[in-house]
Amino acid sequence: MSPAHAYWFPAKRHGWGWGLPVRWQGWAVLVAYAVLLGIGARVSHPDLHPAAFIVFVILLTLALLAVCWLKGEPPRWRWGKY
Repeated sequence: MSPAHAYWFPAKRHGWGWGLPVRWQGWAVLVAYAVLLGIGARVSHPDLHPAAFIVFVILLTLALLAVCWLKGEPPRWRWGKY
């Protein structure tokens, strides 16, 4: 298997960043992110403790970005293929 096929998250065709996952591991990470976000919203009561929820979302998003950075295609600005 070539290294290009080992990426969990491909680079976006236009812009900077990553697109939707292409491997099951990437989908598992994305689903875990969504589930943990939902659990955090249910447990922390964002309407009562908005600062705690914001910190939780920031930390969870940083963790997702770290996984994308480590297991995704190297990010750079892309203009697409014309």
